[in-house]
Amino acid sequence: MASAPTPPPLLPVTNPAAAGSSPAAAGAVGSDAPISTPAFRLFVSRLSESARRSLADRRPWTELIDRSAFSRPDSLSDATSRLRRNLAYFRVNYAAVVAFALGASLLAHPFSLLILLGLLAAWCFLYLFRGSDQPVVLFGRTFSDRETLLGLVVASFVAFFFTSVASLIISGLLVGGAIVAAHGAFRMPEDLFLDDADAASGNSAAQGLLSFLGAPGSRV
Repeated sequence: MASAPTPPPLLPVTNPAAAGSSPAAAGAVGSDAPISTPAFRLFVSRLSESARRSLADRRPWTELIDRSAFSRPDSLSDATSRLRRNLAYFRVNYAAVVAFALGASLLAHPFSLLILLGLLAAWCFLYLFRGSDQPVVLFGRTFSDRETLLGLVVASFVAFFFTSVASLIISGLLVGGAIVAAHGAFRMPEDLFLDDADAASGNSAAQGLLSFLGAPGSRV
C-alpha cells in the first residue's frame, strides 16, 4: 500500500511591497515622534518668563510719584546719594520708564520702527535661530554662515548710521535717563527701606531678566 505523498516544504515568502515600504514606514514612525520645541518659541517663552519674574519686584507707582516725598537736594553729593538709593529701590520702575521713553521715541517715527523690527527679524531668522543644516539661499546662491553674518553686520551698520534709527534710540535713552536722574535726585529716600535681602533680590532680578540669553538654540 503506497504511503500518502509528502507535502512540499513551506518556504518563507517575502512581500515585495512590504519590503519596499520599510523606509516609508520608518519615516512614518519618525514622524509620529514628538516634535521638539523650536528655538525661537523657546526663546520667547524664556524671555516672557524672565520679564514676568523681574516685574514682580516693581514698587507701587503711587510710591514713586508721591508728591510729599520730593524736595530740593542740599548739594551735589546729596543728590548723588539720593539717586543711588532710589536706583536701588525703584530699579524696575526706572527700567519701565526708560523703556517707555524709548518706545515712544520709536513709535513717533513708524518708518524707523519698521526698519528696526525688520533688522531684528533678519537676525533672528537668518542667523540666531536658523539650523546649522539649513543654509541661506538667495537668488539661487547658497551663502555660508560667515557670509550671512557679514551681510547682517553690514545691514545693521547701514540701518543704524545711515537712517534715523540710531539717533532715535539714543534720544529715547537720553530722555528716559534724564527723567530717572531728575526723579532720583529730587525724591527723598528716607522713607525707603532697602535691606540686604532686597539688594540681593535686585541682583537676581537683573540676572533673571537677561537669563533668556542662555536659551538653547542653534546659535544662542
